[in-house]
Amino acid sequence: MNIIGPDALVFGVDDVAACAQYLTDYGLTPAGDGRFEALDGTAIVIAHKDSAGLPPSLGTANMLRKTVYGVADQAALDAIAAELGRDREVRRLGDGSLEAVDDMGFVLGFQLSVRRPLDLRAEAVNAPGAGVRRAVNMPAVDEGAQARPRSLSHVVYFVPDTQKAEAFYSERLGFRCTDRLLGAGPFLRPGGSEDHHTLFLIQTPPFMKGCEHFTFHMGGPTEVMLAGTRFVNKGYQSFWGPGRHKMGSNWFWYFNSPLGCHVEYDADMDSHDDSWIARQAPMSADASQLFLFQSREKWAPGGPPGK
Repeated sequence: MNIIGPDALVFGVDDVAACAQYLTDYGLTPAGDGRFEALDGTAIVIAHKDSAGLPPSLGTANMLRKTVYGVADQAALDAIAAELGRDREVRRLGDGSLEAVDDMGFVLGFQLSVRRPLDLRAEAVNAPGAGVRRAVNMPAVDEGAQARPRSLSHVVYFVPDTQKAEAFYSERLGFRCTDRLLGAGPFLRPGGSEDHHTLFLIQTPPFMKGCEHFTFHMGGPTEVMLAGTRFVNKGYQSFWGPGRHKMGSNWFWYFNSPLGCHVEYDADMDSHDDSWIARQAPMSADASQLFLFQSREKWAPGGPPGK
């Protein structure tokens, strides 16, 4: 099935104003009706938790109410409706999208993707043997450079049964496992994406079921550092990072949020086709990250003034 990836995540939140400010400071653009967009139109949507029309809560502290996947065409929508309709209700909404519930109780939406094509330069570096890049107002030397989220990358679920959850996405929706952390769960990508993962499932006790984090792709590691530093300077609390993962090899920086989950910046995620053979490793700090830094205030070497 030609599922491209998550187009939007819908949250029912306690404090709409705080969440709106957080998402704006994170770098998303307010687009009306509680929608906050990245450069390609993928988005986070927020509403008060008691708003009419929101899907029901999972009954946990997590506030995610719906994951909306973008698909390539109407044929993909019809195929999803036929497949899921074999054993569960599939609702056709007024905007032409579909809505159903996965085997863990997460509400899913499927729509013709809203993603806008992007024509933006990726981060480049100079290296011996790789030709020369002239430094003319490049982001690496420009503290005022734009660092905007480009596209909704992935979402991570806490689930009480990773085997059952994975089976639903792989057998019913055509997701493939790219890598697996034993004791945690699988990284999954849909058929219409080459990203290492758009979904990661983590085994937890039932009471923790919900969204652990979501993230948007940035233009490169420098943009992760720029955006994360600006976020810290606005008073938001760093949770994990900056650093670089092993599986997927993406750069990361996670923050606490008022949305009941963590929020990440990421960049330079691996791309895969169907020839990739999934790796596996026991879950550990060494398997989770190649290296990890810690943010601190700017510093320069030197002694007392005048010396």
